[in-house]
Amino acid sequence: MRLRAWCSARWPFISWRVQEYGDGGANLVASCGETPSGRVLYSHLDTSLNGSLEDAVVTGRTDPPGPLRIGEDGTVDGFGLGVARGPAAAALVGFVESMDFVDFVDAAPHVREGATLLLAGSGTHRLLPGETTGVEAYLAAHEHPRQAIIAKAGPPAVLHSEPGAAYLTVRVEGRQGAVLARRFHRPEGGVLAHTGRLIDAIEAWRVAHLARRTPSRIGAEVGIGHLRSGLVTKPDLIPAVLELGLYLVTIPGDRVPDIGRDLENTLRAVAPEGCTVRVDHHEIHAAGLTDDDAPIVRRARAVRERYLGPEQSVTGWTGSTDGVVLRGHGIDTVRLGPTIAPLPEDRRRDRTTLDHLVLWSQIYRDLLTQT
Repeated sequence: MRLRAWCSARWPFISWRVQEYGDGGANLVASCGETPSGRVLYSHLDTSLNGSLEDAVVTGRTDPPGPLRIGEDGTVDGFGLGVARGPAAAALVGFVESMDFVDFVDAAPHVREGATLLLAGSGTHRLLPGETTGVEAYLAAHEHPRQAIIAKAGPPAVLHSEPGAAYLTVRVEGRQGAVLARRFHRPEGGVLAHTGRLIDAIEAWRVAHLARRTPSRIGAEVGIGHLRSGLVTKPDLIPAVLELGLYLVTIPGDRVPDIGRDLENTLRAVAPEGCTVRVDHHEIHAAGLTDDDAPIVRRARAVRERYLGPEQSVTGWTGSTDGVVLRGHGIDTVRLGPTIAPLPEDRRRDRTTLDHLVLWSQIYRDLLTQT
């Protein structure tokens, strides 16, 4: 709502609309004219972390990440600048500059029909079964574009294929007990005491899983990102359940249910006696590919090369974005954006320059205006 108000005051001749969805979610959608655009420029407004104390379990820090800083030399650093505030800002400026405000008709700006800007309220890669994300809400309520440009930080190249993403939840269950009676408990020490054995098995399974896949421009990956067991307020109790959350990056042809069963069978073979193992899966989206010769791919490469020179060869890229959603709806999609790195002294903050973001706004502008 605040961004819409700011944009509307600055550029009143563009339609800035807030599309609400789900429980408190909202997209900012901007366009000109009544005819639906065949091209959408996309980024999202949420960040991987939220800047609160809840992040400490990931970052290891409890101090505030601090506000955006702009140095006298044009260096910019701040929280969430890489995912995805920097690219989103460049996309916003590039979209506005793609409009033609030169001619006036009846003292009002004459705006040439352009693309649609979608700044989604949420990206897709969260474990929220049954909840709608920003891009999905947009696609459900609007005519689908023919082409999509994703403005996100990434490699020095144009990505037209991206891996899929899924979550695997491992649940190992034994029986509850108490530390004071540990010598009588089975398995000895409880499920939690055998976490190391289970993690070692998962890591060995990962090596075998990746060895069976041949990376191309995109690659596979898997890793543990969450572990939960017991009560933090009652560590004198031996918990009956251990849960581990895994993030799975998939390539074309991967079947997430089969991968989950394979991991389940592996862990059952090493689980403590008397314990059960179950692996649940939640596939976010499958890997997607836009043809290398698609017009939007050729255009994106040409525009990027004009500003930045030849792109680098990318092999085994494991980053997945909302491009998999758009491609899943048959929309030709490319992803390109600045390369933004975290600050070494505080990895919650990312660093780039104003000149770099301005350059990318020009790239996005040209992608929307040139054919």
